Amino acid sequence: MTRARGRDGGSAAPRGVDVARAAGVSQKTVSRVLNGERYVSVEVRRRVLEAADRLGYRLNSAARALASGRSRTIGVVALGTALYGPASLLLGVERAARDAGYALSVVNTLEGDQAGVGGAVQSLLERGVDGIVVSEPIDEDADPLPSEVPVLVLGAPAGARTGERTIAAGVDSEALARAATEHLLDLGHPTVHHLAGPERWFAARDRLAGWRQALAARGREQPPVTEGDWSAVSGYAAGRRLAARNDVTAVFAANDDMAVGLISALTEAGLRVPRDVSVVGFDDIPLAAYVRPPLTTVRQPFDAVADEGLRLLVHAIENPEAELPTAQGQPVELVVRSSTAPPPARTGSGPVRHTVQPLAGEAHAPPAA
Repeated sequence: MTRARGRDGGSAAPRGVDVARAAGVSQKTVSRVLNGERYVSVEVRRRVLEAADRLGYRLNSAARALASGRSRTIGVVALGTALYGPASLLLGVERAARDAGYALSVVNTLEGDQAGVGGAVQSLLERGVDGIVVSEPIDEDADPLPSEVPVLVLGAPAGARTGERTIAAGVDSEALARAATEHLLDLGHPTVHHLAGPERWFAARDRLAGWRQALAARGREQPPVTEGDWSAVSGYAAGRRLAARNDVTAVFAANDDMAVGLISALTEAGLRVPRDVSVVGFDDIPLAAYVRPPLTTVRQPFDAVADEGLRLLVHAIENPEAELPTAQGQPVELVVRSSTAPPPARTGSGPVRHTVQPLAGEAHAPPAA
């Protein structure tokens, strides 16, 4: 690594002027590149970054903040969970923020936390963040989001708990749920049962609404909803109940983890997936392609949502007088694998359904629960 030489002949920390000289550009151009500003050509950006790396140059964050009046830090309110969807969004946000030249300050909230999102937001504002990301919100409090800084909401419907400077970005979960349900109806299933996520989650309510819209548009019966908690364990418990029914030929699960648990329970009950019961999931987790049978699901483009959301948030931070930008919709992508097929032929005997014994501590709920 080449380093600049100090007046006494020793090694000195490289400066912006050294990077500019090595890259053959002006100091202003170096500043624009290292601050993540737009309107710099790909070639110039490459030369500046290579020169900075070669010289070991690191932009002084404190000086940059003092000059710009911004901390170049984005706060994130995240639900403290290892669930695939929220975790994937958080990873995407971290990468996109780093690429834009911003650091993250993350506050995790827990379900049932009385301080909730509002307390986490206040904590981040006290740290002097330039903007805030609220990821996968749930109903914990009804306080509006702040207007002191731009706020990006991921995974919530437009208009949910918004403030004056709120940007919403994400997939159209209702459209994805409709696509999943319509796929099963198109295969000839008379109706589709739904294994929903927890009702307090906006995402669960969106997927439930999409399922209902698809059935209503075809004039089909809406069976009673079974609610899980996003886990494979809850999917397994729901599968045991659904397996006891004689009218279940298709199930749309609100996430892939619950779908995997559901398939396990159906298989234990002597039902073949998809010959007896078809199953569609939601998310397209990495495991979905490798379970047996491989899971048909709708894919959430987490990286694309994070990239677009952070781009909009950074634009709002750096252009405070401009009108808030609007997110573009993400495409609906149905990934068809081997867990779905036309319904079984109607015969006198029908599929063999084994008697399902209740789990330890499980209530003897009626099959329609």
